[in-house]
Amino acid sequence: MKFKTYVTKDPVHKTAISCIDWSNNEEVYSAGDEHQIYKWTSTTRESVEVAKLPDDFTPTDFHWLLGKSGGQKGTDSLLVTSNDGRFIILNKSARVERNINAHSMSITSGRWSPDGAGLLTASEDGIIKIWSRSGMLRSTVVQSDEPVRCARWSPTSSAIAYCQGNSISIKPLAANSKIMKWRAHDGLVLCLDWCSQTQYLASGGEDFRYKIWDSQGANIYTSTADEYGITSIEFCPNSDILAVGSFNILKLCSNTGWSYNNARFNASPVGSIYSIAWSPDGTQVACGSSSGNIVFGHVIERQLISKNLKVTTTGRKSILYQDITGSTSDVLDFPDRIINWAIGYGHLIVATPNQIHIFNENYINTPIIVDGRTDTRIIEIGKKFFLVVDSSSIWVYTYTGRLHLNPRFPGSQAQIVGLNKSIISLGLDCLAVRDSADQSVIYAFDLLPGASRQTEPSAIHSKTGINEIAVSRSGTPEDQYIVFLDVNRELYISPTQNGDDNSIHKIGTQVISVMWSSEANILVGLHDAYYSIWYCPGEGSSDPSLIALTTVTMDSTEFGKNIALESFVGPFITIKSSGTLYTVNANIYCEIMHRMIIEGQWNKALKICRLAQNTILWAALAAIATKKRQLDISEEAYSAALQIDKVSYLQYIKGLPNSSPEQMAENSLMMGRLVEAETLLLHNKKYKEAMNLCIRMHNWDRALDIAKKNNVEMDLILGERKKYLMALGREENNEKFLELNK
Repeated sequence: MKFKTYVTKDPVHKTAISCIDWSNNEEVYSAGDEHQIYKWTSTTRESVEVAKLPDDFTPTDFHWLLGKSGGQKGTDSLLVTSNDGRFIILNKSARVERNINAHSMSITSGRWSPDGAGLLTASEDGIIKIWSRSGMLRSTVVQSDEPVRCARWSPTSSAIAYCQGNSISIKPLAANSKIMKWRAHDGLVLCLDWCSQTQYLASGGEDFRYKIWDSQGANIYTSTADEYGITSIEFCPNSDILAVGSFNILKLCSNTGWSYNNARFNASPVGSIYSIAWSPDGTQVACGSSSGNIVFGHVIERQLISKNLKVTTTGRKSILYQDITGSTSDVLDFPDRIINWAIGYGHLIVATPNQIHIFNENYINTPIIVDGRTDTRIIEIGKKFFLVVDSSSIWVYTYTGRLHLNPRFPGSQAQIVGLNKSIISLGLDCLAVRDSADQSVIYAFDLLPGASRQTEPSAIHSKTGINEIAVSRSGTPEDQYIVFLDVNRELYISPTQNGDDNSIHKIGTQVISVMWSSEANILVGLHDAYYSIWYCPGEGSSDPSLIALTTVTMDSTEFGKNIALESFVGPFITIKSSGTLYTVNANIYCEIMHRMIIEGQWNKALKICRLAQNTILWAALAAIATKKRQLDISEEAYSAALQIDKVSYLQYIKGLPNSSPEQMAENSLMMGRLVEAETLLLHNKKYKEAMNLCIRMHNWDRALDIAKKNNVEMDLILGERKKYLMALGREENNEKFLELNK
């Protein structure tokens, strides 16, 4: 991956360019000390003057608020700040709508909030203020004696990061919250940005280094010392890359810090790059330099690999498509600029500004074209469907180009701009989206034809905020699971169907990221210095002993720091570290066993376990067989896994009438599903058995409620309660039973 750059010749700016930003994917606005604003076209690199600023108004920063940002309706607005403490708001026709005296000294940063509801201004007077969209002062969030060099919103508009001297601070906007501050560089911090994809912060300083931080101030990456100070830094809005500017150099880096490519301008010097702006679709950058030149950069040679297919962008409108095993290749040309693409399950999806091209690996020269999708930001490929998120909504298509689902949930239109790949996930028959307004809620949509949850999604509630979600990509419709990571880095799992508070189970701690296998319900997760593979996360989630038996933990220090999951295809897990791909294997026998069970070939699955003689396989088979009520197979598997207590309990279950409510309830109870077991008995009018089940679980209040509601003999529950208290040597203290005894 690298930048293909172009430097404007005969610059119209005679002084340094301090402000630059994109008004759309084709037009760039720039301004310098000569009080003029110019508009550039990225394709022709031609400029035209659009506004003449007053002589006493020298721009220091500006930022476009596009009409669709944050679901807000209205025209585009340009925020321009000056060195005399004022800021103005211009409309698309360059007419001044607001002119506000905001600070007593020069404003160093002016930024619209990501949700489009307001803006911030930061000044050399040490004050940061928040204003409404119409220019009314809402609050003064920071007051200090030290100048603020740069300030940025958090991706959720709930906090502000700013730099003063050699330190970085984060100020949450919640009431009574404390400022978090840490020393970031050995010299002045010159630039700062906050990533919308990963919540990381990036900073550059006079110590010739740029650094990556997490939102708690922990250092993720520190670059080697460059030749000059880092004057500008900017995260790509839709991808995991970062642009870093210094003197005569523009770097393309990963969002974890390591560098893909350095573009040097020694032949035609441009000086220090003061400002960097990514286009809204994340494919191009525009940079303002101290020499008055503008540097345009387009990202090329991005590469994706899926099984035997390899795809590389060779230009703005072309892709090299290669079949590695067949040693064949094709160059795919498109009429418009490529803005996004994805590959998987034998299909290549390519998005241009107004179209989506669907390629099948068997018919690569005859794509299916879908019109009308503008500025596609996210593409995710599933086994049956693929997902597209554009500027207006979420769309789920079949590979024949037919629209399958346009999901809606409360506030969905306003949240489109804030969606990223970590909070939306496409599974085999389910789509999950985290609510950005209430970050503890996940909406799950069924993708099965005619399902009621297509229009009325079910909601899965977490006790804390959620950072990442992932839906399983294989199995049967009854075996679909969703995992999510909360803000405390704890991993939870829930079935996508009939998910409630009782079906959510914690299966991991201190997890950074997770990914499902493409062919089986096997899960991999990264920790700080190791990775874990859960071979049976769904069926074993309710039993901690089963999760422990079916989970393998491996050391990952050999891959280096800041590793990331690239793909999980079949049994092969690809891990990326500093641009290098490493492949590790999951247990291939377990992956084959999962596929045999999906096809209903239980005998073959049993033969695989007998052949491998692996405790993990036996435990995974036992958990799945118990859920599917294959009691004979489950008994053998538990016996081989040395779970003697479960073997004994299974023998008791097998002694009950076959397929009776009692047997099904005991089977559910064995898997830890107490509510399901009780519901089965009550639904079949087995009231006495349901009461006894609650007594066995020592849920005395519930047992008493069942007895009263269904006219079960009270002597039974009173006798059991008396035995229980005698065994513990205690007196009765439950008010319900005291009242009943009277």
